[in-house]
Amino acid sequence: MTEKEDPQPWHDYDDGLVLLPDDGKKHVFDNPKNVRLAIRILFVCCGILFLLDSLFLLFHKHLSFAEDVFPAEGWFGFYGVYGFVACVLLVLAAKHVMRTLLMRKEDYYDE
Repeated sequence: MTEKEDPQPWHDYDDGLVLLPDDGKKHVFDNPKNVRLAIRILFVCCGILFLLDSLFLLFHKHLSFAEDVFPAEGWFGFYGVYGFVACVLLVLAAKHVMRTLLMRKEDYYDE
């Protein structure tokens, strides 16, 4: 039976793995060079933003809060570090806390 005649073109295995058929098209991130280029562009953008934040050390920063209400906001790289820590905490919370709250037994649908 060919793929066109196959009513189920994907392959479903017992361990839950589903393999979709290869459409034969070459996508942008199939090439490892494109992946490395995207990662380098991301690092360059992060470096430029970090350097721009260091330029603002020379000038007055306009803080979101009133003066002396939240002084950490004026620290060098505060929002970059704050965003990174927040992302790490979100991933850890999703991995550990949400997993225990939302996980069902293996035979949940078989009952």
